[in-house]
Amino acid sequence: MSGPFVTTLRARYTTIQLAPPGTDAITIRVEMPEVWDVVRIVVAPSEPVLTVKARALEALFPEAELHEDFVLKLRGWEILDEAASLADAGVLDGSILLLTHRRRRPVR
Repeated sequence: MSGPFVTTLRARYTTIQLAPPGTDAITIRVEMPEVWDVVRIVVAPSEPVLTVKARALEALFPEAELHEDFVLKLRGWEILDEAASLADAGVLDGSILLLTHRRRRPVR
């Protein structure tokens, strides 16, 4: 297998490329349960968490007005320092992040 396991799981056809080809990069998966959709992102481990959150929101929930209304979670825990690099936040090649509303929303 040429990549981490998450690259074989269902996601959108296109992958968001945040790292230039030939550079040190990891492949992560960002899931958003509110829209039942997933994106794969190829990104440098040194990239800030906020960059990944913003690009995932842009792809999965473009009608979002403020990125502050959403949280990014790793292993069930909110990543509190969005200015930290992915590596510093504990994100590894093959990690799965959850992108969701900060506050619970009523079911309609």
